[in-house]
Amino acid sequence: MWQCPKCGREFEKENQRHSCGIPQKTIDAYIEAQPESFQLLLHQVRDTLRATLPDAEERISWRMPTYWRNHNIIHFAAFKNHIGLYPGDKAVARFAARLTEFSRSKGAVQFPYSKPLPLELIAEIAKWCYETGNHH
Repeated sequence: MWQCPKCGREFEKENQRHSCGIPQKTIDAYIEAQPESFQLLLHQVRDTLRATLPDAEERISWRMPTYWRNHNIIHFAAFKNHIGLYPGDKAVARFAARLTEFSRSKGAVQFPYSKPLPLELIAEIAKWCYETGNHH
């Protein structure tokens, strides 16, 4: 077992990546806890998701801002070099041709801070997740 020297949490893997500290309870608190240089971009993602998913509830799930309506629809999160969007593996596969300039994994997309956010594409992905029931 490895124990993080900052927060004291224990993990099976040494130097396990994690977020230290107390999890935020609201999306406002989550964004305010991020470096100031990321906050405008996080607000842009949030505003886009709010407009696209007006019936969804905002909540924190898995320590990330989440949009929920009977199930998790989509998550986003701030990292050192990018904003992660978590629409699930089916959405990433569905939009793969339009996500070629971004790093992707099975259910996630990384939008680097160094590039403009593709807010229209984020909205389309969120809408598709909501309408199809495919979610993270």
